[in-house]
Amino acid sequence: MTPQGVVAVVKPSPLDAAAVLDGARLVVVLDRVGDPGNAGTAIRTADAAGADAVVLTAGSVDPHNGKCVRASAGSVFAVPLLTGLAPAAALALAAGDGARTTLATALDADDDLDTLIDAGTLAGPTAWVFGSEAHGLDPAVAAAADRRVRIPMYGSAESLNLATSVAVCLYATARAQRSAHPRRV
Repeated sequence: MTPQGVVAVVKPSPLDAAAVLDGARLVVVLDRVGDPGNAGTAIRTADAAGADAVVLTAGSVDPHNGKCVRASAGSVFAVPLLTGLAPAAALALAAGDGARTTLATALDADDDLDTLIDAGTLAGPTAWVFGSEAHGLDPAVAAAADRRVRIPMYGSAESLNLATSVAVCLYATARAQRSAHPRRV
């Protein structure tokens, strides 16, 4: 009812996925995330945790949707975003020909985040794959990852929302990577 008006309409320049991901140590893949608030918050968290890129698969919300931009607090303009990729292509890009370990979140996974932290697995180049809050991660996408990981629940909650899951996993990884590579900012 009280729009703020349009300042400018711009078309984002396409990014070269190979150049963006070359040498990336922390990549986030959002698979078919449809809620702009969740996507924007995940992008903001990825930016805050120092992720090198966020990949949104085909079927995900447009990261430049107004609600997504607001939820990201402008991080959609700070972290490289690759969009519109088929899930298999997104996972292959995120893996970087084996340069990064791909970790898919799943409630029924055998691996848990604490075990990966203790084993030092998160210290290396990593790509995290998250599904939509409504439907979770597609089983085929989860199966294509190197490992499926669950976040341990110590209370009675069955799961965390998408944005919280992203925060927990990315900050655990960022901390492990900073400890292993102290000069990386």
